Amino acid sequence: MKRRTLGQSGIKASVVGFGAWAVGGWMWGGTQEKDSIAAIHAAIDAGISLIDTAPIYGFGRSEEIVGKAIHDCRDKVVLATKCGLVWHREQGEHYFNSDEDHPRQDASQYNVYRYLGPESIREEVEMSLRRLQTDRIDLYQTHWQEGTTPIADTMATLLKLKQEGKIRAIGVSNVSVAQLDEYRKAGVIDSDQEKYSMLHRAPESDLLPYCGENNIAFLAYSPLAQGLLTGKIGPDRTFAPGDQRNNSSLFSADSRQAISQRLEKFRPIAEAHGVTPGQLAIAWNLQQAGCSHALVGARTPDQARENAGAGDLTLTPDELNVMTQE
Repeated sequence: MKRRTLGQSGIKASVVGFGAWAVGGWMWGGTQEKDSIAAIHAAIDAGISLIDTAPIYGFGRSEEIVGKAIHDCRDKVVLATKCGLVWHREQGEHYFNSDEDHPRQDASQYNVYRYLGPESIREEVEMSLRRLQTDRIDLYQTHWQEGTTPIADTMATLLKLKQEGKIRAIGVSNVSVAQLDEYRKAGVIDSDQEKYSMLHRAPESDLLPYCGENNIAFLAYSPLAQGLLTGKIGPDRTFAPGDQRNNSSLFSADSRQAISQRLEKFRPIAEAHGVTPGQLAIAWNLQQAGCSHALVGARTPDQARENAGAGDLTLTPDELNVMTQE
């Protein structure tokens, strides 16, 4: 498994990371803790060291599962989590309401706010440390940005947490270049996590080149477009109640059919390398200029091992060109 450094932190992490949103169950039709822990263990055994989670993934559930999974192998893991989506206080900007399963306008169980105030970040980091059963977080990221707290205040708090040893590196997620500039005026940013895949290429216009030019690791989330680029989700696939894909236009029957046809064009490349379409898609991400890591979800050991297999795959310029053409 290839490893790359997270910005200026000196922390090296596997280029393929384990994205732990789905293991929290929320918006994914539930979760099975035993299977999720087995998937995380399989990922680590296959060479994946970077594990990325967040409090909002199952309202603490994902962090708890990750904590149980890595309790006996903490030193093998580069542990990343986030702050800024809160339901324990009503401050900042209201984002959405949700029940245990998925966001719902009429739900009252969780009222989620975007908030990056200093006192809230300190509260969040302590809760995350308890759920993750650890004394430090390797990469701490602001999950979503908000306009009620000056970025300088947010960054000052993160820098203090770093000085105290509670976190080792600072990252951001879902930002604009202007916001990233503001963060960097106040201190060093080591990573930016954004949605990026062959089906969602918006970061190529600004954030990818920015990160490449400024020694900021770029962590791509949803590189498999929530499974669409694995080649395993055909037009007839159904999803469990509460799974966000039930209501996504990208998962309509027509869309899935069009994506399946596109993947067929890549099949000769996959066969030449002896890999799956999903592994091919992950490798495509990792060879785009500025993209240093890909965070890929897995709910079974087999899925985790398959994802890890993309970490050593190198594609030729001609192969990349074929895959990039729509």
